[in-house]
Amino acid sequence: MRGSNEESRRRIRTGENEDESTSILDELFQTHLELRTVGDERTESERHGNTDDLINVIRHGPVLEALFHAPLDRREIEAALDVSRATSHRFTRWLSDRDLARKVDGRFELTGYGQAVAEEVVRFEKNLATAHRLAPLLDSICENHQKFVVEPFADATVTVAAPDDPYRPVQRFLSLVEASTTFRGFNTTHMVPLSLDSFHERLLENTDTELISLPDTVERLVEMYPERASAALDHGHLKLRTREAFPYGLAIFDDRVGIGGYDERTGVLQVFVDSDTAIARRWAERVYAVYRDRSEPLGEQREG
Repeated sequence: MRGSNEESRRRIRTGENEDESTSILDELFQTHLELRTVGDERTESERHGNTDDLINVIRHGPVLEALFHAPLDRREIEAALDVSRATSHRFTRWLSDRDLARKVDGRFELTGYGQAVAEEVVRFEKNLATAHRLAPLLDSICENHQKFVVEPFADATVTVAAPDDPYRPVQRFLSLVEASTTFRGFNTTHMVPLSLDSFHERLLENTDTELISLPDTVERLVEMYPERASAALDHGHLKLRTREAFPYGLAIFDDRVGIGGYDERTGVLQVFVDSDTAIARRWAERVYAVYRDRSEPLGEQREG
């Protein structure tokens, strides 16, 4: 049983994408998003009544996290946290008094309740650090951040436009297009300027592409490259779909997935966040499928 618990914890930390863990993560993402839409039905006193408990849990986060990874005796706790014997005693007494941990064979191990609390502490700290790294993206997508889950992008590459290099996000995006044989995505505006012939040559002739874009964007693309676009569409090499609005830009490549945030005034790509983790791909595939199902295929428009 102990080995099973440790393996489960390892998978939570690494986000491995085996069939079973993938299915579980998929459900967790869905539940996470659904819970955001549910109102907080607690009374004002109930919400404030939990504040002290929350502060205490965060204050004892280091010892909870240490025991989350493995049971420890008192000396090991002192060494791991670099605290005195008196402090470690105070920590363990707090855990015991709240049924978060128990002493077994000289070591302190978390109870089932303690494991759940410790897991939330670990997740909170990781998500807080991730949110800090993703701040440029979250700022650019504003209210749409409610439709975005930060967890999958904890170790992502974050590329932000700078005054001395405003096209860094575009260049990062283009480098990933160049390295990929497939591309699927959608965007709130033009993902890159339509004047970049090399980009469109890649999408129209060298990459199996499916784009979901604003109707005007698709129309401009077809008008600017009528022969290339028509040939690519006829051969199934290019698939175009339209939709009226998107929360942010999404790109799915062979080995990476990316999210783009745009300047609302200029439509310029301001930040591009990309990751090669299985958990990020799973999230991106789910999101893309939702928007694809709610878009209109260009092929049916052409036939009509």
